[in-house]
Amino acid sequence: MAGSGRRPEYRGPPELFYDEAEARKYTQNSRVVEIQSQMSERAVELLGLPEDRPCLLLDVGCGSGLSGDYISEEGHYWIGMDISPAMLDVAVEREVEGDLLLADVGHGIPFRPGMFDGCISISAVQWLCNADKKSHSPPKRLYRFFSTLYTALARGSRAVLQLYPENSEQLELITAQAMRAGFTGGMVVDYPNSAKAKKFFLCLFVGASGTLPKGLGTECADEELHQAKFTNERTRFKNIKGKSVKKSRDWILEKKERRRRQGKEVRADTKYTGRKRRPRF
Repeated sequence: MAGSGRRPEYRGPPELFYDEAEARKYTQNSRVVEIQSQMSERAVELLGLPEDRPCLLLDVGCGSGLSGDYISEEGHYWIGMDISPAMLDVAVEREVEGDLLLADVGHGIPFRPGMFDGCISISAVQWLCNADKKSHSPPKRLYRFFSTLYTALARGSRAVLQLYPENSEQLELITAQAMRAGFTGGMVVDYPNSAKAKKFFLCLFVGASGTLPKGLGTECADEELHQAKFTNERTRFKNIKGKSVKKSRDWILEKKERRRRQGKEVRADTKYTGRKRRPRF
């Protein structure tokens, strides 16, 4: 995020900044949706999940469920935590497939030990570096978050937290508290030479120390970045493991079937399911 004036963290605590209007604006912005989806895809990829079974993931700062949508599409289950009631209201309206919990992750992760096969977080952890109340101590809140997250994750699993650090000191503070809580790992930086495409992923291991994945574009010159990204997008469709194209009839039917298995109410399938509507003139 460019320029501190544009950073939402400076415009108020998250539960107040993401009010009803902001939550809707955020979820209806097609560029935001696309970026969230790309970052969620990368975070799940960095988790290195087993391909032979569905996993249960924790989504920290799940917001309106944009990152959760990608987790569901990959066939995994998820529980999302967020501090903004308005964001969670939008997630409920959107009928996301995960379970939702209104909570401040600075107070800790309130789940039983070893419950999750992995954790992702998109653009949320940097909020813990702010002291929005007199009682808030960023190092203590970060440590509380990381130590309880470590406990809630199964041994051998990973947490991948995408974040927008304000500066190197903030990055150091976040990483230091994660290591103090027992995690190993470090920062994976995608496209480090590009001001626009650069993304930070804190990749953390529980128990057995893994090899830190390489960041995308780390060996590319700046002018090659766009070419690399373009070819990545093209080959992605070839690599998809027989999954239905998003928003197609098959994709919709698969989503409805998953919801039925979860015991949720779903509209009956008809010949109109997944059919494109004619534009209104």
